[in-house]
Amino acid sequence: MKHKYGFVTLLLIAVAFAGYCFTALYVGSREKGEERFFVVTSFYPMYIAAENIVGDAEGVTLTNLSEPQTGCMHDYQLTPEDMKLLSRADVFIVNGGGIENFLSKVAKSYPDLKILDASQDAGLLEDNSHVWMSVEKHKKQVENIARGLCKMDEGNREYYEGQEEAYLLKLSKLEEEQKEIRSKIQGKSMISFHEAYAYLAEDYGLHVAFTLDLDEERQVSAGEVSDVISALKENDSAVIFAEELYGSEMAETVKKEADAKVCFLDTLVRGDYSSDSYLSGMEENIRLIKEAYGVE
Repeated sequence: MKHKYGFVTLLLIAVAFAGYCFTALYVGSREKGEERFFVVTSFYPMYIAAENIVGDAEGVTLTNLSEPQTGCMHDYQLTPEDMKLLSRADVFIVNGGGIENFLSKVAKSYPDLKILDASQDAGLLEDNSHVWMSVEKHKKQVENIARGLCKMDEGNREYYEGQEEAYLLKLSKLEEEQKEIRSKIQGKSMISFHEAYAYLAEDYGLHVAFTLDLDEERQVSAGEVSDVISALKENDSAVIFAEELYGSEMAETVKKEADAKVCFLDTLVRGDYSSDSYLSGMEENIRLIKEAYGVE
């Protein structure tokens, strides 16, 4: 009988030990697959920039606060779901320059949340926060994002640095295209229907003859229409830069009164989540600008 009880005891110990090993193995594998570093971006252009750095980094989750069709964040109101999302974040990547007018609320609610300002030292134009519209300045934003993530997530530093180098190379090719066009159109005039295009004017060396910042709530007066027409007459061959969503009606009004070229350009605040969407959007802008100014 003693041998029988001894065998049963050993069997129970073996089963218990096997169960312990299985549980430890299961828990360990589950922990390995769990999210380790959670990155949230404020809106579309910041997400695309961060996506090109984060890539497939191990243990990292990247998500965007707003929907990809939200557009600029000037009047964005945080929802309870947004606050819940930010409560989980390790870092919140923002464009900065005042475009995210809710940052003080976020900082107050989550004092331990790291906020990464992508526009730091990027060279903003006065109070104009649309810095991503300049390829040269956007490269600085990408560098800031990469440096910040390397510092906060040391385990993926080497991977982030490789991703940064590859993406900056792609952006540099766009910048070279712009410089070639600049040599042919520098000093020519443009009329802007969106403040974001001030960065394009700087990149191409264009003279901004008149600016009319349009959005969904903007009511254009007859006097402003007259001012645009006057600017067109005073600046021969000026091209109107407009966003089709908000500027098409005004552009058609002006075209009836003056012989004007209208170039509908993407402000790059909407789109799908493809990692190359900024590149393709800016490439199309480059093509349209060349066409508008007759560059071969």
